[in-house]
Amino acid sequence: MFPTLAVPVIAAPMAGGPSTPELVAAVNEAGGLGFLAAGYITVEQLAEKITRTAELTAEPFGVNLFVPGTRPTADISSYVRSVTAHADKVGATPGEPRWDDDNYAAKLELVLALRVPVVSFTFGLPEADDVRRLKAAGSTVVVTVTTPGEARQAQHVGADVVCVQGSDAGGHRGTFTDDGISPGGGELYGTLAAIRLVKSAVDLPVIATGGLVTGADVAAVLAAGAVAAQLGTAFLGCPEAGTAAAQREALAEGSRRTALTRAFSGRPARGLVNRFLVEQGPHAPAAYPNVHHLTKPVRATGQMEVMSLWAGTTYPLATSAPAAEVVARIAAELTEAITVLAERFGRG
Repeated sequence: MFPTLAVPVIAAPMAGGPSTPELVAAVNEAGGLGFLAAGYITVEQLAEKITRTAELTAEPFGVNLFVPGTRPTADISSYVRSVTAHADKVGATPGEPRWDDDNYAAKLELVLALRVPVVSFTFGLPEADDVRRLKAAGSTVVVTVTTPGEARQAQHVGADVVCVQGSDAGGHRGTFTDDGISPGGGELYGTLAAIRLVKSAVDLPVIATGGLVTGADVAAVLAAGAVAAQLGTAFLGCPEAGTAAAQREALAEGSRRTALTRAFSGRPARGLVNRFLVEQGPHAPAAYPNVHHLTKPVRATGQMEVMSLWAGTTYPLATSAPAAEVVARIAAELTEAITVLAERFGRG
């Protein structure tokens, strides 16, 4: 069963640094549910984060795993040359564009052994047998989906909950296949549309995510049938988050538009538009995680114009307050929204 939350707010797993044990614990203690991101770290680092989180909070928390895809077949040689030229301009050396599975199997065994309360999956489906094993260990299994078809697949393998990601979401799209940018790619559903379509396709609890920052946003997705709202961008500015300084600055400025791009990782993701995204985005191949490894040293320079500045479309509405204050503000706004609706439509 999905944990009962005092505030129906989940801090999304954000790989690459933002999701920290401190952020998870702060959200938990404020009545929500925090998630650790297992992506891009070693098994040992993940074990340390899980242990530290358990020390900071006695409340249930989650861990998110990236499901490995197939090796990309695209020829990325021209993109390697393009990124190399860009890297030279910022004094960086491109990384090796290799494929790997992010130590998926070992990380899965770790969350099984540690009996993590909630385990979610992104980029694909876990095996049905692994879902059964997680359930036997007491974990609630969540699968991130973007379409009704993906939701049906998640239900088929035994998922307890689906996390429905709308196209407004910051960071990587949770699609099972690498599409969703070009007109010829997959359908892009807004968050509310995605919830309604998924609810009509499967009989599972739904977590909603994508462009949610305020209590009114949470009220809207709850009214659409979600059991909770998952927010990522709303927590990027919190002092407990491990968000890079340049990304914090860009978010605080609030003047950039967002766009979907494969430029940084080879997989569709939404971020703030900068020079690297504009210049490299049109040429980026569908080749994850090869492109991620290729561009990593460039992004690691910390220069705003070459970083992956992941953010959802409504990022200007987010604040830089401590996580507990963010959860409390959302809870108050949620109560206000419900009260206003009850007063407006609940009488007469």
